[in-house]
Amino acid sequence: MNPHTLTFPKALVTLLAGALFGFGLSLATMVQPDVVLSFLRFQDWGLMLVMGGAAGLAMLAYKGFPRWFARPLLGGQFLTQPASWNRQTVIGSAIFGVGWGLSGVCPGPAIAALGTGNTDILWALGGIVLGALAHGLSAKD
Repeated sequence: MNPHTLTFPKALVTLLAGALFGFGLSLATMVQPDVVLSFLRFQDWGLMLVMGGAAGLAMLAYKGFPRWFARPLLGGQFLTQPASWNRQTVIGSAIFGVGWGLSGVCPGPAIAALGTGNTDILWALGGIVLGALAHGLSAKD
């Protein structure tokens, strides 16, 4: 069986994880660009705690799960993705950072913001899609 095959349990866990993620973003007010901009200006320390806690938990899971479990609970294998810095990574990171700083919108919270009824976020999502498309068209194989 292919470990990348989507089964009902994997689909259900993915749906629940996405719903929990979106709920958490909404509860932490990361779906509100004004709040995010005040975080980026170091005026709102609440989001600093939220993002720090999320980063710490992700690092614990990323480094800990392969040590604690022989394989993922729903099958497959743990994958590592070595980071490599190159010109494209630096340029993409800079563009992402400037866009985030100007708009207060990050892709994950932007999608979650749609669930709160914030249709103004569609402009930011359009920019995200265009940026991803431009990268895809210019990326080297």
